[in-house]
Amino acid sequence: MNSENFTLSEKIVSPSYVRQGSQARRSHEQLIRHLLEQGKCPEEGWSESTIELFLNELAVMDSNNFLGNCGVGEREGRVASSLVARRHYRLIHGIGRSGDIAAIQPKAAGSSLLNKLTNSVVLDILKLAGVRSVASCFVVPMATGMSLTLCFLTLRHRRPKARYIIWPRIDQKSCFKAMITAGFEPVVMENVLEGDELRTDLEAVERKIDELGAENILCVHSTTSCFAPRVPDRLEELATLCAKHNIPHIVNNAYGVQSSKCMHLIQQGARVGRIDAFVQSLDKNFMVPVGGAIIAGFDESFIQEISKMYPGRASASPSLDVLITLLTLGASGYKKLLSERKEIYLFLAQELKSLASAHGERLLHTPHNPISLAMSLDGLQAENDKAVTQLGSMLFTRQVSGARVIPLGKEQTISGHTFRGFMSHSEAYPCPYLNAASAVGITREDVTLCIKRLDKCLKTLKKELNTAKSSSPVPPSSLEDTAGE
Repeated sequence: MNSENFTLSEKIVSPSYVRQGSQARRSHEQLIRHLLEQGKCPEEGWSESTIELFLNELAVMDSNNFLGNCGVGEREGRVASSLVARRHYRLIHGIGRSGDIAAIQPKAAGSSLLNKLTNSVVLDILKLAGVRSVASCFVVPMATGMSLTLCFLTLRHRRPKARYIIWPRIDQKSCFKAMITAGFEPVVMENVLEGDELRTDLEAVERKIDELGAENILCVHSTTSCFAPRVPDRLEELATLCAKHNIPHIVNNAYGVQSSKCMHLIQQGARVGRIDAFVQSLDKNFMVPVGGAIIAGFDESFIQEISKMYPGRASASPSLDVLITLLTLGASGYKKLLSERKEIYLFLAQELKSLASAHGERLLHTPHNPISLAMSLDGLQAENDKAVTQLGSMLFTRQVSGARVIPLGKEQTISGHTFRGFMSHSEAYPCPYLNAASAVGITREDVTLCIKRLDKCLKTLKKELNTAKSSSPVPPSSLEDTAGE
């Protein structure tokens, strides 16, 4: 309804009523105008009606929704199912063009505007979360691993002679396979044990740079967010090393946006040294469906170079999901979620520590990890080699998802490289343990129920083990060999 239509409406309905409706409409439009003017996440969240109005306005700007449009090309935004069309708010053309994921589509002004606004709003949120000097970012419809691969492939053109990627070890398959898929040879740097924590071995990294030659190294591939007892890499020191040797530096910040500590490390690393790009997941940080990531950095031209490396158009779904989410939450709503996550981390640590003490275990001391915690399982290991993995199975079948049980001595071969002590980020971590994390969206009820079920599982398992000791052989139920989720 434009002003002319409102005027015509006054001939049908009482002008005072129409003017009231017009003012209500302007309230929605003013919010949209502020978004278009500023390109920032609104401080307060929008109502669903405002968001749907905005998305419908964008959709009518795409050619597939033009009244009387006649399409004779191979891609005209045709959708067979009306359910699918509604699921995507009739924004069918996706984002980008064949040569650049950030390019404007002539046939899809609305979808292109959606893409640009999403990238702008996400950039604002990255600054709000702690990386104040980030210069550019874009949402890519791939999860973290493939997004890292895109970064490595872009660097290939800058460093055609390079073969190696220096990678402080983290036992997570996708970031390792990202390097393999890009065609490079990962150089795995074992972590050093400091107390209970596994930390970056800076001396070994520098020795490896000298051994391989800086010109033969594509980049250093570091990590922030990770499972305890590993902690975020020493980003400032690595960034300084990269600047000293003129080696690019890519940071896997998978679920680090929710942590002020992880974001501060990236900000400081860029300030004192070199960080070329940092990559983060959409689903882990913003509670949207899996399938998107943010590639961000401090040099706008390099981030644009990465976006141009993406071949073809791309799905708009991840951009649409995160934009809807951030408009719903607003900056204040997202900050509140981050604050609540920190509070629950302390609550989880307290509850795990009490539970560990009650069962003769201990909460591992990992103060440099702001998201993940670990509880020792020495007692179970001493009782029975299979007991640790049995605990993981019991938790999973009792609907405790996300808890990771890490036994000793597991081996895993990935793309020809064998990791000893896989899942523990170390060839020989001193004890088996259980992980739990306080990630964005977690509630106190989640923690309370998890602790209650974990306590019950530990008691049940110990009872089974005691029974098994007195009546050999061990019951088959106690020998189930799975680490849970």
